[in-house]
Amino acid sequence: MTAGRPPRVLIDATSVPADRGGVGRYVDGLLGALGRVCGSGVDLVVVSLRTDLERYTRMLPEAEVIPAPAAVAHRPARLAWEQTGLPLLAQQVSAEVLHSPFYTCPLRAGCPVTVTVHDATFFTEPEHYDKSRRTFFRSAIKTSLRRADRVIVPSKATRDELIRLLDADPTRIDVAYHGVDQAAFHAPSEEEKARVRARLGLGSSSYIAFLGAKEPRKNVPNLIRGWARAVADRENPPALVIAGGQGHDDDIDRAVAEVPAHLRLLRPGYLRYADLPGFLGGALVAAYPSYGEGFGLPILEAMACAAPVLTTPRLSLPEVGGDAVAYTSEAPEEIATDLAALLDDEQRRLSLAKAGFDRAKEFTWESSAEVHLAAWGRARS
Repeated sequence: MTAGRPPRVLIDATSVPADRGGVGRYVDGLLGALGRVCGSGVDLVVVSLRTDLERYTRMLPEAEVIPAPAAVAHRPARLAWEQTGLPLLAQQVSAEVLHSPFYTCPLRAGCPVTVTVHDATFFTEPEHYDKSRRTFFRSAIKTSLRRADRVIVPSKATRDELIRLLDADPTRIDVAYHGVDQAAFHAPSEEEKARVRARLGLGSSSYIAFLGAKEPRKNVPNLIRGWARAVADRENPPALVIAGGQGHDDDIDRAVAEVPAHLRLLRPGYLRYADLPGFLGGALVAAYPSYGEGFGLPILEAMACAAPVLTTPRLSLPEVGGDAVAYTSEAPEEIATDLAALLDDEQRRLSLAKAGFDRAKEFTWESSAEVHLAAWGRARS
């Protein structure tokens, strides 16, 4: 192998979901940046779902993009193929490194393997996952820490938790912060804000925004309860808009049932990607009182849209938000107090919006790609 030459890397993009959720944003952002960072010298092979073939071919014109078997669109088949078909593909394309971007990897890949472990919350916040999911991901993380040549994590907090809880080898872990697509997530125009308000039927009403999966770890029920306490006695109380995937938190419906009838809570589900800047940047506050994150991409995207952000100081979130966001606790009483304080202080909201917008520029997919390239080089050697 030529010293200094980038290794030939096979990236398994078959775990990317159709809704382009967290792992989709990560893989799309990383691959796009690799094309820009490596230019014509990129030595990548990407295997993807057939529905993503055109996207990645366009994104990486110098790379070889291969469609996976149609069956891997279903998770059980994908996991089986990962152990058998993926190592065979790695051999066929002469991969020097195989990168698995979502917790799991082949047990016998036939070449060095790097794995992205996105968070340690299956261990730090086990009560927020159902048993089958918790068991699967705990096992996958332990296996990847043991089998992979390098492990890539999106924050120092995740690295530290893996070391503390699982005795992971710190010399084999690389921290690659996520980036944010500044073109997709930007300070919106008044027209963009108005379009989103019209789509949501808000008219001229102000609102608090949440964007993310409705999982127990995201703490949506306590956000609902905290918002209701904060605005119930206000004239023209701002609505709460809970956007994103449906998830599996049954307590959300119980919290919704407690909301006073005169308050307005909207659950529009997924929003169009093009509407996200107007949605986030048009909110009085983007609220994300999570129990803990491996990184915190939703708050970074909100910051990039010039939204004042209210979140918690749990795990990685202070690494992303720094002094550019407001913090609260996970309890509804504290959320209510801190949200009310923000609603009453327009100057602070404007200050946070500017600080968050400026800080978001520090997180780039190009920087993340450089760390990945270095990790792949270490794995090969």
